[in-house]
Amino acid sequence: MEQEPLPSEGHAEVRIVAATPEVARRVAAVLRRCFASTEQRSYPAGHGGGTRLHLTLDTAHAAEPARSWLATSESTDQDRTHADEV
Repeated sequence: MEQEPLPSEGHAEVRIVAATPEVARRVAAVLRRCFASTEQRSYPAGHGGGTRLHLTLDTAHAAEPARSWLATSESTDQDRTHADEV
């Protein structure tokens, strides 16, 4: 399986999977209040319906409350990929 390239320094790729497009858009709107972002891209989430929404966040240009959270957060050894992630 081919891996996707990593986002550039200071950016994060976000994938939102929701039962409806409206729920995915609401989550994306909250993220855009905290970070600058690219235009969202949406796709069907599978045979059972649902929506998969992708966007790129610019973590170098964070707004409050994300700015204060980023300044105090640290990675731990417990940070790892979930079993269902590729």
